[in-house]
Amino acid sequence: MNSKFFLTFFLLSIFLLLLFISHKTTITTKPSPPSPIPGLKIRPGYVSYDSYINRQLNKTLNPKLRKIWTTRDWDRKICVFATFFRDLKSKNLLSDSSKALSIGARMGQEVEALKRVGVPDSIGMDLVPSPPLVVAGDFHHQPFDDETFDFEFSNVFDHALYPEKFVGEIERTLKPGGVCVLHVAISRRSDKYSANDLFSVDPLKKLFRRSELVHVRTVDGFGLDTEVVFRKKNVTTRVL
Repeated sequence: MNSKFFLTFFLLSIFLLLLFISHKTTITTKPSPPSPIPGLKIRPGYVSYDSYINRQLNKTLNPKLRKIWTTRDWDRKICVFATFFRDLKSKNLLSDSSKALSIGARMGQEVEALKRVGVPDSIGMDLVPSPPLVVAGDFHHQPFDDETFDFEFSNVFDHALYPEKFVGEIERTLKPGGVCVLHVAISRRSDKYSANDLFSVDPLKKLFRRSELVHVRTVDGFGLDTEVVFRKKNVTTRVL
């Protein structure tokens, strides 16, 4: 009886040790490089996913920036975002009944702008939550069910270490026929916290495998110069 107990305990200990080592390795080893896409360059220097997250948090948790975002920049950014969203409504890409998500919403200016233009069912997501407008979440693995949103907006594509996962999560959580709007920098380089550099719209067309391009236009969006809009395709299941 004792020998069986100790054997079981020994095997369980080995299993837990291997599980711990596996988890440790997953966290601390250098991230696997994404598949190369012409026109999209991933910035080097991240030795682990944790180091990447910590780098992003350095900006998000910066007390000076957070004060600016909630005081001097608050009304100004809401006004600019509201102008963008009104234009999208005029093009029937956003409606009052849309369930909307803002990805990388910081303190929630985009969410507040959505609500002010008449889209009440709106929420933001960021690494650091800012209740009640922004919930916690990693855009490489959104904390939402499949086909949750009618509309998703983001101006942080340049912060994605894994652009394929970033886009894949958008397409997973968008409803069929749902709209994604990205503001990106193409003719100028992004800030020092960016994880990638985009040199044309072509990489986005390749990444959005389940969507069709709606339009591309020039904008002035806080250092970002191009608006790219995709609509998720309606997939009809064949009955055999």
